[in-house]
Amino acid sequence: MNKDWLEKDFYDLLGVGKTATPEEIKKKYRKLARELHPDKNPGDAKAEERFKEVSEAYDVLSDTQKRAEYDEARTLFASGGYAQQGRGGGFGGYGQQSGSYNVNMEDLFGGESGGFGDFLGGVFSRGRGQQSRRAARGADLESDLTLSFADALDGVTVPLQLSTDGQCGPCRGTGAAPGSPTQTCPTCGGQGQVARNAGGFAIPEPCPSCKGRGVLIENPCATCRGAGHALSTRTVQARIPAGVKDGAKIRLKGKGSPGSNGGPAGDLLINVKVRKDSVFDRKGDAITVTVPVTFAEAALGGDIVVPTPRGGTVTLKVAPGTANGRVMRVRDKGIAKKDGTYSDLLVTVEVAVPQQLSEQARAALQEYADATADHDPRKDLLAMAQHD
Repeated sequence: MNKDWLEKDFYDLLGVGKTATPEEIKKKYRKLARELHPDKNPGDAKAEERFKEVSEAYDVLSDTQKRAEYDEARTLFASGGYAQQGRGGGFGGYGQQSGSYNVNMEDLFGGESGGFGDFLGGVFSRGRGQQSRRAARGADLESDLTLSFADALDGVTVPLQLSTDGQCGPCRGTGAAPGSPTQTCPTCGGQGQVARNAGGFAIPEPCPSCKGRGVLIENPCATCRGAGHALSTRTVQARIPAGVKDGAKIRLKGKGSPGSNGGPAGDLLINVKVRKDSVFDRKGDAITVTVPVTFAEAALGGDIVVPTPRGGTVTLKVAPGTANGRVMRVRDKGIAKKDGTYSDLLVTVEVAVPQQLSEQARAALQEYADATADHDPRKDLLAMAQHD
């Protein structure tokens, strides 16, 4: 929580109401960000400044915890909720006299009720001697994963080894050696923070005595050396869905770094790369394969054997006069879908031209050419070109 939050109306900056849903806030921000982005407005200082304001507003309102603190702060100051009893006014209204403001720093920082210093540290005031460390969500982690074409086809569960900086196991995050006592920090009263006067505002800072922990440790944990967290390695079983595409990002909720002080774990973001296959490719949800045929098979027709992605083959009938590049569809031989069905295998026919001919084959082919000399496949093309 900082001073600027009290002076800015983030809802107004984004052009949304105070009851706007997260989706409405995101939609409005994206629209404004596209309009105001510096790349779209080169040299426009006003647009750049507005872009920064919109980004700051979205950063606060898109975060559930920050938004709640912001709303609480604005409401309390608007109603004078942090004025000492017997004092007048709300924000800046302590001991208002003759149009001037006489701010009593003892009112801001002292007193059994906590006061402004506690407020800026987390909005909800806490009495001295209480732990100010709130539950914090663990960090998100990223991992790169390379899959074979076959594994991407039907999905696969893979073990991912992750190294994370999480809660120390032996001391369970206390930082003290197992069984050794700790004592409440006398400097901050166990809050982990002290207030620094910054022009009439109490800026919370980590306590220099306990380093923000709220307790003093006489016998530090040998594993984490009193930090309360240590590097650990663990294995996560990640389920990759069928049909995952190259470049996809998969988010696994709660598989990231552990939270602190009872907070939830972060997420694991998996960046997927799918290796190319030597035979098969992908077009949308369909699997594709190119199959060479002879000129005779294309001209006279016949049966051809085609490989399928999961092994095995199917036999397709090529109709007489099949043109090069014709696509034939094989049902249910493609990617596994969520509903239990499968996409199609698309087979493209490619006429293979022999690089070498025997004398007998050359003679036969010449005989064919002579027999079809009156057929010019480019006749219509040339006629249309001359007409244009």
